[in-house]
Amino acid sequence: METTTKVAYFDDITLMITHYNRSKSLERLLSELKKANCAFKEIIISDDCSSVEHIDYINSLSNQYDFKLITTPVNKGLGNNLNKGLDAVKTLFTLYIQEDFIPLDNFAQNLKNGHSLLMERSDFDVVRFYAYEKYPYLKSYKYGFSEMLFKWWYPGLNKFALYSDHPHLKRSTYFQKFGRYIEGTSGDKTEFGMMMSFIKHGGKAFFFDAHKSVLEQVNSSSEPSTMHRNMWRNSDNFFVRHLRTAYRYVNCYSGLYLRKF
Repeated sequence: METTTKVAYFDDITLMITHYNRSKSLERLLSELKKANCAFKEIIISDDCSSVEHIDYINSLSNQYDFKLITTPVNKGLGNNLNKGLDAVKTLFTLYIQEDFIPLDNFAQNLKNGHSLLMERSDFDVVRFYAYEKYPYLKSYKYGFSEMLFKWWYPGLNKFALYSDHPHLKRSTYFQKFGRYIEGTSGDKTEFGMMMSFIKHGGKAFFFDAHKSVLEQVNSSSEPSTMHRNMWRNSDNFFVRHLRTAYRYVNCYSGLYLRKF
């Protein structure tokens, strides 16, 4: 007897995907989500002025996938791409994923669990599913998630990464509490500004402990990452590393206490 897998339908979640010149990666994400038996009230693709061939290819995908494509005539950067995408969301919650991720086997169940956490804890704003490194200060909660803890006196700089642009579920009233993403600057500065705003406005987040088991970031040679960083950020030189660390301390603490976000 043939069995059918039940689709996990999230009727109060909009999937919002940011995209720029990686239509094959976008197709892979949409395909893998379908295989994962996940469906959302709406899928919004926020595009940052990709080339004509990529836009044409995305439009061709509308025969297979139900989504709303929002474009812009001029490339305005990550901040604008996030803002215009989130402006179009009409559901209670927004699941944000960049186009270069794919869901793994336990994605649907962990999304269900993360969604239930926000439903039962109205004081929390975000559920994070992915990170390059595990957040250093966590208090175990349930379903494999932990509360993220921040105090200015905790050692190290990684404590500031309470917010990240990596895949997460958040309340769609997010702008009302934390403001809009900074536009007209680099992606790193946009993310930093929101990270500081999240901390300053008392943001609270859950973090999935096995933070690389829900989604995987995949950059192919044909569609590599479109985020480029300079030598200052990437250099392994001893003196550059120490100067960079000193700069980050000054930048983070001045951002926390001296600058407005």
